[in-house]
Parts: sequence; C-alpha cells; structure tokens
Amino acid sequence: MRAAVVHDFHRPLSIEDVPIPEPGAEQVLVRIEASGLCHTDIHAARGEWPVKPAPPFIPGHEGVGVIERVGPGNAHGLEPGMRVAIPWLGYACGDCRYCNSGRETLCPTQLNTGYSINGGFAEYAVGYARHVVRVPDDIDPVDAAPLTCAGVTTYKAVKVSGATSASRVAVFGVGGLGHLALQYARIAGAEVIAVDVNEQRLRTARELGAEHVVLAGEDQDPVGEIQRLGGADVAISTAVTPIAFEQALSSLARGGTLVCVGLPAHNGMNVPIFETVLGGLTIKGSIVGTHQDLVEVYDLHRRGLTRVERTERPLEDVNDSIAEVLDGSASTARLVFRMQPTDTQAEAALAAETA
Repeated sequence: MRAAVVHDFHRPLSIEDVPIPEPGAEQVLVRIEASGLCHTDIHAARGEWPVKPAPPFIPGHEGVGVIERVGPGNAHGLEPGMRVAIPWLGYACGDCRYCNSGRETLCPTQLNTGYSINGGFAEYAVGYARHVVRVPDDIDPVDAAPLTCAGVTTYKAVKVSGATSASRVAVFGVGGLGHLALQYARIAGAEVIAVDVNEQRLRTARELGAEHVVLAGEDQDPVGEIQRLGGADVAISTAVTPIAFEQALSSLARGGTLVCVGLPAHNGMNVPIFETVLGGLTIKGSIVGTHQDLVEVYDLHRRGLTRVERTERPLEDVNDSIAEVLDGSASTARLVFRMQPTDTQAEAALAAETA
C-alpha cells in the first residue's frame, strides 16, 4: 500500500510502498478514503513536541474509511463494509479513573493515532474496534475527516467553556479548527468574534456566522478591538503561536474563561497574575473530545448545522500541503487527502471480502 512515512524529523515525508497491516485482537483493518492534514501531524513529522514519536511512523489522525477486515476477539459490533473514523485517541485502557468517569482522553496509558501508532496517511490503517467511531453513510468522507479531529476538538472546547446564548465568544485563529469552533459557538447561541491574520479566513468566518471579525497583525490591536465590544466572556485559542493565547487572555471580560486548544511548538505563555486574580479569570486546557462527543459532532453535521471548509489533495502532495499550511497560503481551512484506489488496493479488498 502507499503511505506517507516519517523517517527523520528533518526530512520531508517519503511516499512509499509498505505492507498492508494486519488487524490484531479487537482491531479492524480500514481502507482509508480520506485523511485530513492537522497541524498536529506537522508537529509530529518534525518532532516539535516534548514527547516525540519514534520514526519510522505514518502520521494522520483524521482517517475515515471502510472496514475491510475484523481481527479476532470482540469487534464491538463492527463488521466489514461499515464506514468508520480512526481518531486521535487510538486506544485507552478502559480501566483507569479517567476512562471510568467518561474522560478517556485523559487516560495516562493512551495511544495516539499517527503518533504512537501508525495513522491515516496511507491506503490502509488499523484501529482498535472500541475506539473507532461509526460515520453516518450520508456524510462525505472528505467532510468526516476534518470533523474527526478539528470538529470534535473544538466542539469539546465550546462545551467546557460554558458558553451560552448570552455569551460573547472570541475565537483566535479561524482556520482548520477555528472555523468549526465558531460554528459550534453559534449553535450554542453565542455572539462570536473571529480573530485571524488572514483576511480570506475572516471573510469565510463572516459567511459562517461571526458577528464581528478582527484582523490581527503587527499594526492591529485585537485586544483593544474586543475590549471595545465589552470584552469576551469566552476566548478559544486554536492558534499555534503563544502571542495569540496571551492576546486571548487579555481580551477577556471580568469573570471570563480562556480555553487553550492549539499546541504551539514554543511551549509557554505569559500569564499576568495580578490581572488574572482581580479579573476572576479562568484558564482551561481542552484536549480532543470523547467517542460520544464525536458521535454528536457527526450528528450535527448530518443535520446540516455545520460546514467544513476543505480542499482535496492526493497523498503525493503531502509535503507541498504541509508547506502551504506553514506559510499560510493554503486555499481553505483544511486540506484533506483523498485516497485513490489502486489495483493492489482493489485486489486486497476483494481478498478480504472473500476470506
């Protein structure tokens, strides 16, 4: 099968033929139809986070496709032919206090797709049956892929923010994650402020329901603009630069909450203690949503309440696509690799069906 493989953090990904993986106990083999490019995949490929993946590995944690084969043991109701997503949370123990209280994304022994286990930048991938999520048949796989991470991550962020119909929510960074965050805030009934350095993204944010847009940059003062509106009750930062988190915190009204979502390569932000204490501010971290959160995200999309801004690319364009995300020239919020069937793939699929 074709796959994009990381061999070295300082070299481009390599498109190569690798063996089709075999599903183990309580696992499923998925023929990938689409896989989104998340900034986390770029961090992984470059080894930019404190805990690094071990090359060689295949990135991608927004893989959506059709089950070809089921491994031995409990398949948790899954069968060949079902469409599923393989999310960031590839495995959780199911026994710890976090798993047993509906917080499996905090499991200390979790395995992450495209990081500690091979992901969806390939024609096939293996997922644990308990953790893959069914995708409704009437959702395009190219839409479902970004929802698998960008969608569920920002849906969870809006949930934990406590945003209501009376809230003013500022979303810092309205790209792949943020354009969905503002839609979930709108579904909650909130007044939304979109903040970005890219004018095209702000125009899209307007189309998606943002009441206010703020162009951030060297000559703009997003904090002042938001404070003139009365300050934000909630600020959600999906950006990948620490200054965006600091601006988001400073934009809050008294009693406001900052939800940190993005994970910058430079791990740190300045927090003014005096203003945080006197303003009664709250800072929360929000990691990806749970299995149930993703089920809800798909349901909202199936009902026509969200729109995914994405552009399809072949897997062979992975390195050019990464460059576009990094320099800000990507044409839409999310780039999604659409896997094109090959003769080898078709033969393997047929063999799986007749096995």
